[in-house]
Amino acid sequence: MRTLWQHCHVATMADGRYSAIEDAAIVTNAGLIEWIGPRAGLAPVNAERTVDLGGAWVTPGLIDCHTHAVFGGNRSGEFEQRLQGVSYAEIAANGGGIASTVRATRAASEDELFASARQRVQALMRDGVTTLEIKSGYGLDLANERKMLRVARRLADELPLAVRATCLAAHALPPEYAGRADDYIAHICDEMLPALAAEGLVDAVDAFCEHLAFSPAQVERLFVKARELGLPVKLHAEQLSSLHGSSLAARYQALSADHLEFMTEEDAIAMAAAGTVAVLLPGAFYFLRETQLPPMDALRRHGVKIALASDLNPGTSPGLSLRLMLNMGCTCFRLTPEEALAGVTVHAATALGLGDSHGSLEVGKVADFVAWQIERPADLAYWLGGDLPKRVVRKGHEIFK
Repeated sequence: MRTLWQHCHVATMADGRYSAIEDAAIVTNAGLIEWIGPRAGLAPVNAERTVDLGGAWVTPGLIDCHTHAVFGGNRSGEFEQRLQGVSYAEIAANGGGIASTVRATRAASEDELFASARQRVQALMRDGVTTLEIKSGYGLDLANERKMLRVARRLADELPLAVRATCLAAHALPPEYAGRADDYIAHICDEMLPALAAEGLVDAVDAFCEHLAFSPAQVERLFVKARELGLPVKLHAEQLSSLHGSSLAARYQALSADHLEFMTEEDAIAMAAAGTVAVLLPGAFYFLRETQLPPMDALRRHGVKIALASDLNPGTSPGLSLRLMLNMGCTCFRLTPEEALAGVTVHAATALGLGDSHGSLEVGKVADFVAWQIERPADLAYWLGGDLPKRVVRKGHEIFK
């Protein structure tokens, strides 16, 4: 159905800028943007439906390009423990941390995981998210990684939402492989990834490259297998220390390297040359009370595209609002509101391999957008919490008002 959307202003986010169009009109048809520009320049159009947006500011639908939205259990008790001075190492030694989420995820049925993830995902959708990445990584064996990825696919089938599913089996060492990290990486490469890819459950492959997880050499073995399977890669890198995982990711033309608090200028140069997006995760930075900032000047100086994401997960970033991450990106990492909005639209799309179809409002792209009742685009990063009045449009159809 051809629809004319008018009486609005548009922040197209083309080329990572507001590229604002005052008194704009948008024509959508068959789920795509057919025309966009100043209303005065629109030729007569045979629209089956006309929508008055009441002077709203229209942005692309928000894209959360790094989440762990599917998991079992709850770790709010650990949050209380840390506030009382118990260290993460002590919590982990007593069976907490990722290990506790692995136990809860393995114990949960697929239906139970779907029900809990649906609630979290719907909270993000109410905040304007129309595209989402979901990682596995709390199953750590074939059956349970498959279960998590099936839930991700089911969420895409049952909700008006685009979902990219990422296999993060190399998230932590499962208890049955204690002290045998090389053997576990071999298991992922030889059995898990080929099976999950053959079942159509994987859009990308991720790993956690850190001294408490997997070494660069182990990650590279995983990347080689992903390349053999025709799957793009991404990487949790430089969150706690500098292992130059982001440079490794760049060598394999990774879609993104994420966290990056301890990355170096050399890493930034490598990422810029490869077109690898820097995904910053201010929720984890805030929740863990970190002090080491990502090297923002180096990222800007070398032209690395910067995305923002919620990192929604039960242990270090239980964030249910991507819009809150806009403010955190500005206050914690010194992004401008324009950079922050680009980070959850056009650059986030690139971080998911969707840059040709999503992330900006341009002719031929998918008609995902949000009409916000705000005074200016910077308001999206300015307001803390709350539910801003909005209409959310997915493939040209209004899904939330």
